[in-house]
Amino acid sequence: MRTLETLIGGKWVTTGAWIDVHDPADLRAPVARVPALSAADVTAAYDHAERGFALWRRTSPFERARIMTEAARLLRERVAETADDVVTEMGKTRAEATGETLKAADFLEYYAGLARQGYGTLVHDVRPATRTHHQREPLGVVLAITPWNDPLITPARKLAPCLAAGNAAVLKPATDTPQSALHLARALHDAGLPAGVLNVVTGRGADVSEALLGDPRLTAVTFTGSNEVGEALRAALAHTNVRFQGELGGKNATVVLADADLGAAAEAVAAGFAQAGQRCTATSRVIVERSVYAEFTALLLAETAALRVGPGLARGTTMGPLVSARQRDGVLLAVERAVEQGATLLAGGGRPADASLGHGCYVSPTVLGHVAPDLDIWREEVFGPVVALCAVDSFDEAVEAVNDSVFGLAAAVFTRDLGAALRFADLAECGQIAVNTTTSGWDVHHPFGGFRDSGSPFKEQGEEGLRFYTRVKTVAVHFGG
Repeated sequence: MRTLETLIGGKWVTTGAWIDVHDPADLRAPVARVPALSAADVTAAYDHAERGFALWRRTSPFERARIMTEAARLLRERVAETADDVVTEMGKTRAEATGETLKAADFLEYYAGLARQGYGTLVHDVRPATRTHHQREPLGVVLAITPWNDPLITPARKLAPCLAAGNAAVLKPATDTPQSALHLARALHDAGLPAGVLNVVTGRGADVSEALLGDPRLTAVTFTGSNEVGEALRAALAHTNVRFQGELGGKNATVVLADADLGAAAEAVAAGFAQAGQRCTATSRVIVERSVYAEFTALLLAETAALRVGPGLARGTTMGPLVSARQRDGVLLAVERAVEQGATLLAGGGRPADASLGHGCYVSPTVLGHVAPDLDIWREEVFGPVVALCAVDSFDEAVEAVNDSVFGLAAAVFTRDLGAALRFADLAECGQIAVNTTTSGWDVHHPFGGFRDSGSPFKEQGEEGLRFYTRVKTVAVHFGG
């Protein structure tokens, strides 16, 4: 078992208390341990962040860009080691973890490019001999709370625009998956990021949450995770001037119309089993026109049967374990409840029969048929390898089914009718719309975020992602006599 340090004030530190990190493919022994920081350690992190911000905000944007570009290079250079650690703490396949590492580098490079540009606009002024503009400035110290399902790319998605804009950051990675965030921190540190600009709080939420949220130097919180925690954070910050960004839950739907390429649709829906369904944009509801329901279902079951479940580092594995026993058991309970409520179990529904997988957090890829819209499995986020199917009789009924949800993150439609595709894009109440492709897979320059209970108004990624991390100042200069 490896012992890891965390980054506070530009130094790699340990404490007397530890958090064990387990491999969800085999829970019998921890693979690493990280420091379990205390509330006092959090206050020290904010002390360092305050000093780091005072320096970083005055650092040339070109120097910020240089450091971020170098960090991206280091991530790519260390891709094999980093990806293996993502696999062993989260359960992804090696291919998925490698892609995540490279995409994290893309985020750093993309925002390094934007750091070189000015943030602001020249505006006309009615007063003579007066030139007015507005400019964007950094906020200060930002708290980033990141999830276990994308333990490297989500910190990169948040830290890249945060740092590019000139802020300092306190990063709280998920307790289940802290190694990945430490790889990102080490790349930035080794690239020359000044002391205190990034501080990583590895600790249990019960021990550090009050100190993280209650520090008077905090200016913004960016969070990705469950609605329950997101709403608690929003409530805790409601009577403050601290800005909040939340990317929360989803119940993403794919619509398959009668004229669709059914094979392509089945393949795209089966892509929702990637990361064992633990992807915020993965399809979990499938709405199929009744005339092709049976044919599409057969194709989807064939795609599901072709998946190979196993450890993420094993050759040939196409779906790894869930992140923890807690997550596995919650998914199995949701499937059991769905069957009790009347859903038809078409595939999976339990743990794999292979005895060699018995010490891991595995759930067989699961397909549920004829799921009524009042079932819990249709309405509640499961966050596992579970897809629920229902049949509808028309395009309008399909759109109604998509929008019959408290969530609004992602939706897709499969059709050969351009008019239907464009109408769907207009009518679906979701932040991301896909036509004839998967509900997941957005690139670094594409604005990302959901509607309704799927998140806050602030988008992530692209130029939109910079808005959350900056404030606007208007400057008028009179230069006449």
